[in-house]
Amino acid sequence: MTVRVSLIQVDCSDSEHPDNRIARVLDDTADACADADMVVLPELWHAGAFAIDVARQHQQPMEGPLVSGMRAVAADTNTWVYAGSFAETLAGKAYNTAVLIGPNGDIRAIYRKMYLFGFSGGETTLMTAGEDFVVVDTPLGPTGLATCYDLRFPEMFRQLVDRGAQNFLVASGWPTRRIEHWSVLARARAIENQAWMLGCNQVGSHAGVVLGGHSIIVDPWGAVVAEGDESEGVVSGEIDTDYVNKTRQIFPVLADRKL
Repeated sequence: MTVRVSLIQVDCSDSEHPDNRIARVLDDTADACADADMVVLPELWHAGAFAIDVARQHQQPMEGPLVSGMRAVAADTNTWVYAGSFAETLAGKAYNTAVLIGPNGDIRAIYRKMYLFGFSGGETTLMTAGEDFVVVDTPLGPTGLATCYDLRFPEMFRQLVDRGAQNFLVASGWPTRRIEHWSVLARARAIENQAWMLGCNQVGSHAGVVLGGHSIIVDPWGAVVAEGDESEGVVSGEIDTDYVNKTRQIFPVLADRKL
């Protein structure tokens, strides 16, 4: 089966107010849904991944306008939407939370980012780390969810594979100065796990950081099927859902694991 996927490279420049961006991106998502079975958005796109003070000021509950708006878009267009992540407020804590929405507008999965970036600063000053790996059935097949900095931890993706993942959705806010790492790591996670990798990254500039774009779709052999540039836009590709099993049968490297 073939699934059409579109990744929306959102411009998260700090010249745009988060409320205005949410309204704009909801419209952009609806437009992208017209030509896709699944739409994927970046990390913390409402605030900007490095704009922690903005995220602090614009936290929302799961029932807030961002997720509610995305649920309405998914239902209206009968499309799967991986809404990227947002600054979620829950029980007095903040999380970097990604939400997968089904074509009926129902929430199919919630992933709270486990590996927080910033060392002694950045999102570690606001966010609480999540505790659970998430694998969920989607039109792509069993799909593992991850966010940005998670990509640097191969053990996480092995855990997702051990839970059945054949595909990865990664919402990201990766900067231009390390964009080569993004491309290499996305391909590495696909190759070593023989899985489809769909990584959606931001563009624009906020908090003094330029975001690198280059949203990417990588097949289970590590070939790049589609890749964006540094400008806002939509990166689209077709996913062969049978290709993972074929790859793992032809080249059964995962069977030789010792750990």
